[in-house]
Amino acid sequence: MTPVTAPEDQREGVTALLNLLKPSASQPEAAEAYKLLTPSNEVIELPVSVFLLLERIIEVLARGDAITLVPVGKELTTQQAANILNVSRQYVVRLLNEGRIPYHRTGTHRRIRMEDLLAWKRQRDRDRMASLDDLSRLSQEFGGYEEIPEEG
Repeated sequence: MTPVTAPEDQREGVTALLNLLKPSASQPEAAEAYKLLTPSNEVIELPVSVFLLLERIIEVLARGDAITLVPVGKELTTQQAANILNVSRQYVVRLLNEGRIPYHRTGTHRRIRMEDLLAWKRQRDRDRMASLDDLSRLSQEFGGYEEIPEEG
C-alpha cells in the first residue's frame, strides 16, 4: 500500500488526460465508448465502473496529491491505518485502546477493518466541520469578522 503520486514532470500530461476524460465522466453512456489499446494492437473495452475509477484516480494525481487504493474488505495493520488517516501509529493504537475504532487481534497484532476505519474518519470529519461552523458562528456573533459591504 505505497502511495502513488504523479512526478512534477508528468503532471501536465496527467492534467491533459483528466481534461480529456472529464466530459465523459458526467455522462456514463459516453464512458462506454472508451477502449484500451494494448502494445499488440488488441482493443479492450473499458467497463464504465473501471473508467469512472480511473477518472477519479487521475483527478487526484492531477492535483498533485498521492493516492493509495485499498480494497474495502481489507483488514489493516495499525501502521496502514495510520498512513490512511495521516496520523501516527501510536495515535491509532490510542484510538483502538479507547474503543473509538473497533478492531480484533490476530495473535499479538491488532487488525482494523477498512469499513470501520473509514466510518470513524467520516464521523471525525463531520465533527470537525460542525466545530468549525460553531466557531465561525460564535466569532461572527461576537464581532470577530468585519462585515464587508456588497458591491452593487
